[in-house]
Amino acid sequence: MSDLEYPQELRYTAEHEWVRTGNDDVVRVGITSYAQDALGDVVYVDLPSVGDEVTAGDTCGEIESTKSVSDLFSPLTGEVVAVNEGLESASEMVNSDPYGEGWMFELRVSDRAQLDSLMDADTYTESLD
Repeated sequence: MSDLEYPQELRYTAEHEWVRTGNDDVVRVGITSYAQDALGDVVYVDLPSVGDEVTAGDTCGEIESTKSVSDLFSPLTGEVVAVNEGLESASEMVNSDPYGEGWMFELRVSDRAQLDSLMDADTYTESLD
């Protein structure tokens, strides 16, 4: 069992992205503690652009660390409406605060029913064992 924490209010993908939902069709996306821990020190992130249409499961960016370069996947289908500009100059926030200041992008989902395909925290944690 991992000792890393996974907030209960978030939804998760098998590719280690998290999704925070709000009251509208815009969700916030980032990578999990597990992913940032496995990557090591993040030195650069290549995020999608505002206005990009992304498809669930498709690559939409890259995360570069001292160990490797990993793909960033879109957890849902929709339009990118915001990106975390702060990561350009402070990519280490992905490591230090993956569920807060280290978020990646915001997405206006085309269909909220897609959220049902994502894992809850308990299912995600079990998938790591």
